[in-house]
Amino acid sequence: MAMLEAGVFAPDFTLKDQKGNEVRLSQFRGKKVVVYFYPKDLTPGCTREACAYAGLSSQFDADNVVILGISKDSVASHEKFAVKHNLPFILLSDENKEVLEAFGVWQEKKMYGKVSMGVVRSTFVLDEDGKIIKVFKRAKPDTNAQEALDFIRNYQKV
Repeated sequence: MAMLEAGVFAPDFTLKDQKGNEVRLSQFRGKKVVVYFYPKDLTPGCTREACAYAGLSSQFDADNVVILGISKDSVASHEKFAVKHNLPFILLSDENKEVLEAFGVWQEKKMYGKVSMGVVRSTFVLDEDGKIIKVFKRAKPDTNAQEALDFIRNYQKV
């Protein structure tokens, strides 16, 4: 399935967070939401990306923006990741890959000539109604959080 594009509504979903609580995307209506998909907890690139979001979290909070990080890692893995790096935002576990597939980020990847399925690091910015207003495809771990914040701060609803 192709990755979702700006202009469509994000599919609603319910996943468990790092504490085991159910979180539903639609519960954040009325706020902008950054949904970032990443391959794996506690790996170098994913740690840099998560720490960048953590470092900017007070600025996202000031703009009334919710950050949701999603991977196929377990709730226990997310809890370990969040505690180790003091992550102040929600990490969601999608072990069945339903949300990864719904957003189109579970794709064939090639690395060193080997083909496998995996998460394409991507970020979706949603408006207050749940519509996707920006997609960062193949997001860079070191710059993604700042790019998302800059986009939100410069976004003008048409």
